Amino acid sequence: MGKGDRKTRRGKTYRGSYGNTRAHSVQPAVAGAKPTVTKPAAVKKAAPKKKSA
Repeated sequence: MGKGDRKTRRGKTYRGSYGNTRAHSVQPAVAGAKPTVTKPAAVKKAAPKKKSA
């Protein structure tokens, strides 16, 4: 059990992977909290076409 062991927390940290042993912490839901609203992606307008003389 050590750095090379993929089943232990130390092994997961060393390899930079996640799993049951090293799961991400989940934020607890707060009662009455507003849901997060994401802004829609900005749409780029097409450049005006050049007029040929």
